[in-house]
Formats: sequence, C-alpha cells, structure tokens
Amino acid sequence: MAFTLPDLPYAHDALSGAGMSKETLEFHHDKHHNAYVDKLNELVAGTEWEGKSLEDIVKGTYSKGAVAQNGIFNNASQHWNHTQFWEMMAPNPGAIPSELEKALTESFGSVDEFKKSFSENGVGQFGSGWVWLVKNADGSLAVTKTENGVNPLCFDQTALLGCDVWEHSYYIDFRNARPKYLSNFLDNLVNWENVASRL
Repeated sequence: MAFTLPDLPYAHDALSGAGMSKETLEFHHDKHHNAYVDKLNELVAGTEWEGKSLEDIVKGTYSKGAVAQNGIFNNASQHWNHTQFWEMMAPNPGAIPSELEKALTESFGSVDEFKKSFSENGVGQFGSGWVWLVKNADGSLAVTKTENGVNPLCFDQTALLGCDVWEHSYYIDFRNARPKYLSNFLDNLVNWENVASRL
C-alpha cells in the first residue's frame, strides 16, 4: 500500500500566532513533505521494501548502508521525521505535564537546562539535520542531533521531541536566525502533552 501525506493536526494558519506562518506550513508540509512521500513511493516500488512499514524501511535501509539504499532511506526517514514533527507542535501547547517535567529535571537538572542543551545542539548541527530529545533503551533521556534525515529509529531510541533544522523549516519566518527559531519552537510551539505521551 502506498504511503500518503498525513493531514496536519491543525489548520495551516493555526501556528501563526506562535511564530510559524501559514506560508511556512504550506511550503514545508504541502510541498517538502509531500515530495518525500511521492519519491518514497516511486523508489520502493518493486523492491524488497515495498509493503513494509515506514519504521522497518528506515531501520533496514539505514543498517544496510549501501549506496543503492540511500534514496529510499532519505525519503523514508524524512517522511517519518516530518510526520512526528507536525504532531509535536500545537496551537496552544500549554504547560509541561508534571511527569515530563520530573523526567527532564532528573536528566538535565532543570527544564531550562534541557532547553539550553536542545537549542545548543540544534544550533550546532552543521548544515541540514534535526535535534532530538530521546529516550534510550535503558530509559535515560538525552539530547542528540542528527545529520540530514537520520533519526532516533536508527539507534533504537524513542523520539520524544524533534525539531527540523533544515533551512526550509525556518527561513520564511526567521531567515538565517536558527537560534531564534529554536527558542521560539521550545517556548511557543511544542505540544508537551504529545511529548509526555511518548515517555
């Protein structure tokens, strides 16, 4: 069965007041994400990956590491990444649930220290990529950064929160100010209930 572009869980203009414009979502979701989906469907047709789950494709093509797999991996991982990304934001994100606040404080010293680490890793990712809050197999939390479309599935980690730091994610609204984009993401856009549900 072919992969499809998921609908946004909110209207295209729902995040405008929180710093992510309708224009950004029209380009980022409707064009960029859709292109990954279309290309993935084209590339997996007639291969061993046809009919497999998105997660299986991401893990399988990453572990094989063959040049022939790169296109499939890149488009599968970016489809997965973006599907999570839309769900990780909300128009009215609200407060951080107590169990998540406790976990962040235990792992990073405070919520502010977590935000600092997340932002620094996102700013420090050279070129295109993502920054993540992950849960490791042993239950510990960590902030990581990955290049291009690589994601926590590749390392058997659970993605709790991810932020796209490819320029197309922020250039319309923040131009080249990636630090400002990340700060705004953490303070105004994160769906903390969704993050907590992934714990």
